[in-house]
Amino acid sequence: MELLAQLEENIHRLLERVSTLEQEVDTLRQTNDDQRQEMMRTHGELVTLQEKYRKLQLAHAMLGGEEDRQRAKNQLTNMITQLDRALETLKQ
Repeated sequence: MELLAQLEENIHRLLERVSTLEQEVDTLRQTNDDQRQEMMRTHGELVTLQEKYRKLQLAHAMLGGEEDRQRAKNQLTNMITQLDRALETLKQ
C-alpha cells in the first residue's frame, strides 16, 4: 500500500513538473516571438539608415569641398566661354 501511495505521489509531482515546464515553454515561445519581431523592426531601421547613409555619401561627393566647388565652377565658366565663342563663330 505504501508503494502505491509513493507511486501516486511521484506521478502527481511529475504532472506538476510537466505543467510548469509547459508554462515555461509558452513563456519562452512568446519571448522568442517578441524578440523576432524586434529583430525584424531593427533590421528595417538598419536598412533605412543604410539607405540614408548612401544618400548622404552621394550628396557629400556631389558637393565636395570648397576647392572642388571652385574647380567645378571654373570648368563651367570655361565651358560657357567656349560655347559663347562657338556661337559667335556660327553667327559669322
